[in-house]
Amino acid sequence: MPKYRSPQKKHLSAKPPYKITFVHAFFKTNGVEINYPKRYIEVMRKIIHIDMDAFFASVEQRDRPECRGKPVIVGGSPQRRGVVSTCSYEARAYGVHSAMPSATAMRLCPQAIFIEPDFRKYLPISLKLRELFLSVTDLVEPVSIDECYLDVTENKLHRNSATQIAEYLQREIQLRTGGLTASAGVAYNKFLAKVASDYRKPGGLTVITPNNAENFLADLPIKRFHGIGAVSAEKLAAINVCYGRDLKKLDMATLQSMFGKAGVFYYNIVRGIDDRQVEVEGQPKSISREVTLERDSGDPRRNRIILRTLARKVLRKTISSGFLGKTLTVKVRFADFRCVTRSMTIAESDLKGETLGQLAVQLAVKADFTRQPVRLLGVGLSNLFPLDMPRWEQLQFDFHED
Repeated sequence: MPKYRSPQKKHLSAKPPYKITFVHAFFKTNGVEINYPKRYIEVMRKIIHIDMDAFFASVEQRDRPECRGKPVIVGGSPQRRGVVSTCSYEARAYGVHSAMPSATAMRLCPQAIFIEPDFRKYLPISLKLRELFLSVTDLVEPVSIDECYLDVTENKLHRNSATQIAEYLQREIQLRTGGLTASAGVAYNKFLAKVASDYRKPGGLTVITPNNAENFLADLPIKRFHGIGAVSAEKLAAINVCYGRDLKKLDMATLQSMFGKAGVFYYNIVRGIDDRQVEVEGQPKSISREVTLERDSGDPRRNRIILRTLARKVLRKTISSGFLGKTLTVKVRFADFRCVTRSMTIAESDLKGETLGQLAVQLAVKADFTRQPVRLLGVGLSNLFPLDMPRWEQLQFDFHED
């Protein structure tokens, strides 16, 4: 149970892993009554982030002995405008990385072996890993098919050491998957656990404690801060902010003026603060669909039809999952790989196939998608809430093409 700490100065300087709530209170110090914040301190969380190493490529190398030790790229064909899904570490040595156009990857590594993704193989492995994680704790948050967070503060193994649990998981993953490896990060919050799992890939285990977090983050390059994207990193580099120690020198007001709400997040994470909980899978955060076009399309009519079709598919999927959404988002990636997203809040009356498609087109127009060729289009619904069937029975959904 959480306890109130006595108002001694050493408690007032406590740093994360504690979740702190400020309460306006009066204390007496050396006989003098002063106005000082009292902090409510919770139990330290023990978070593990598990990230499979080059998951798809590793599965292919496991199943194809002729590919072991060679650069393997899993993704679309270079001849069909494909994109790299993942690649082996042998390919990464040539500069190949996820989301890179396959044609570019081929130029960087001509000897690479290209393999189309086979989710019929990957998904059963992911489900097997999920069973393993749930045997350790019920607090499991899948992030994708190959990574997840676990809160092991209380666990079914009855172990106090999160590091030992992470080591156990790494061993079990290898045994249950025929030799696949995973990197693990152990820390007192999700941000640090994620950064830690990425620190010593492949097959590494990194532990960040309250005692070493400050020094660890000070020496960490900005590009390795999870949550700070490439564009933001470039913006920070322009003012000579290249490491955590540099970022920590910027005050909240400066970061907010540069990055808006994200600036608050940056201010906190460089101080090791992240209050997000491990969220048990249940209600999805968003539902989206996107399509990479076979050829760049500069035809506005065709692009509008694609957007309307995606909007209808997203709405259909959202409803079939038992949810509706309050926020509509459109994603446009242009031929030069510049990516623009636009979002808007929608009303319940907008949740009809035809109307949602029209709103998606309006958002894309705001992204100037009619002025230059488009490579990818996507539509998503977020801020989901459970579908109240009696209240929505009379809604009509028009899924006919124009």
